[in-house]
Amino acid sequence: MENKTPNMKPETKPVPPKPPVGKAEGIKGELTFDDKVVEKIIGIALDEIGGLLTVDGGFFSNIAGKLVNTDNPTSGIDVEVGKKQVAVDLSIVAEYGKDITTIYNQIKEVIAREVKKMTGLDVIEVNVDVVDVKTKAQHEKDSVTVQDQLSDAASATGDFASKQTEKAKEALGKAGDKVSDGAHDVKENVQEAREPRVE
Repeated sequence: MENKTPNMKPETKPVPPKPPVGKAEGIKGELTFDDKVVEKIIGIALDEIGGLLTVDGGFFSNIAGKLVNTDNPTSGIDVEVGKKQVAVDLSIVAEYGKDITTIYNQIKEVIAREVKKMTGLDVIEVNVDVVDVKTKAQHEKDSVTVQDQLSDAASATGDFASKQTEKAKEALGKAGDKVSDGAHDVKENVQEAREPRVE
């Protein structure tokens, strides 16, 4: 005799996904990272380090007040990237009054974590050269933010464009006056030279 309970569904187990037809393990190839990619990962990751004002004018978010005048987001960061390992050299400006040894240890931890997470590479060496120590206020005073730089560039470009537009208008106005005078002279000459159409 079977003991069946109404409304009870049979137990189902999830079906594991089928491996792709061309398994990834069987595909040959190589994954490499350009130095600038690892440098950029490091530059962005260092944003979370307190007491680190800048990496030799390097890349930080403006929200943190660390974005300074630079065209190169990896300025001050040099790496040597191998097939499995990375070595890093940094030049930094530390905040006055902060424990630079603690900052150095945080830099090593953050770099090792983020590089490993994003690339799978092991960071085997981090060398930091402290090139300056400043107060936050001094650093902010000395720094030109990208927003300031863009505002200045936009203002200069706008002024230049306005001046060029005015020069063009002036030149066109003068040329237009000359054309108008010339056209008037031609019209008078044509009327004088023309035989009267009506008697």
